[in-house]
Amino acid sequence: MQRATLDKDPHDVASMFDGVAKRYDVTNTVLSFGRDRAWRAATRRALRLQPGETVLDLAAGTGVSTVELTRSGAWVVAADFSTGMLQAGKFRRVPMVAGDALHLPFTDAVFDAVTISFGLRNVADVEAALRELHRVTKPGGRMVVCEFSTPVIPVFSTAYMEYLMRALPAVARAMSSNPDAYVYLAESIRAWPDQEGLARRIAACGWADVQWRNLSGGIVALHRAVRH
Repeated sequence: MQRATLDKDPHDVASMFDGVAKRYDVTNTVLSFGRDRAWRAATRRALRLQPGETVLDLAAGTGVSTVELTRSGAWVVAADFSTGMLQAGKFRRVPMVAGDALHLPFTDAVFDAVTISFGLRNVADVEAALRELHRVTKPGGRMVVCEFSTPVIPVFSTAYMEYLMRALPAVARAMSSNPDAYVYLAESIRAWPDQEGLARRIAACGWADVQWRNLSGGIVALHRAVRH
């Protein structure tokens, strides 16, 4: 089975996600102790979607996050560069498009809101992805990035990092078809910038009014921004 490295070669990352697609959702639920559902709901609320709005759910995987977003009454399209993930979620009744975050297959200023959950850290060029999301968003449109971050309580942060590097791969061995993929995922979380660092990168790519809110003590952070 394929695993990616932190240089995030797009082919390797896509192949890795293809390999874990069938059990990806259930593995994530187990590894997060069921918190993944709450994180998806928090992302939907942070986007402040209105019925009839057009929304891009980038790095949507099997579309479980897209289904959550449609609860708002908005029209939501799932996009992912792993065809295996899209195939695994084809039973979900949401539109799905194969697409690269660095070269989105959409025209300029077409979406009222865009979001990416647990996918931004897996792209080869974070700034290019943020600029692409900015390009396809209408003026006044919103973006929410839901991503693993840095726990805000020092003692908890130490225990969390221990879980990431030791317990997470061990649990994945029992749950996933490709446990080595979760070693990469743990490494990518550890190497990811903290809340303030990501906020600076988002602002540098043209987004305005960047704010963040911690979930689960900072294990996850929601970064919200607006295209002016």
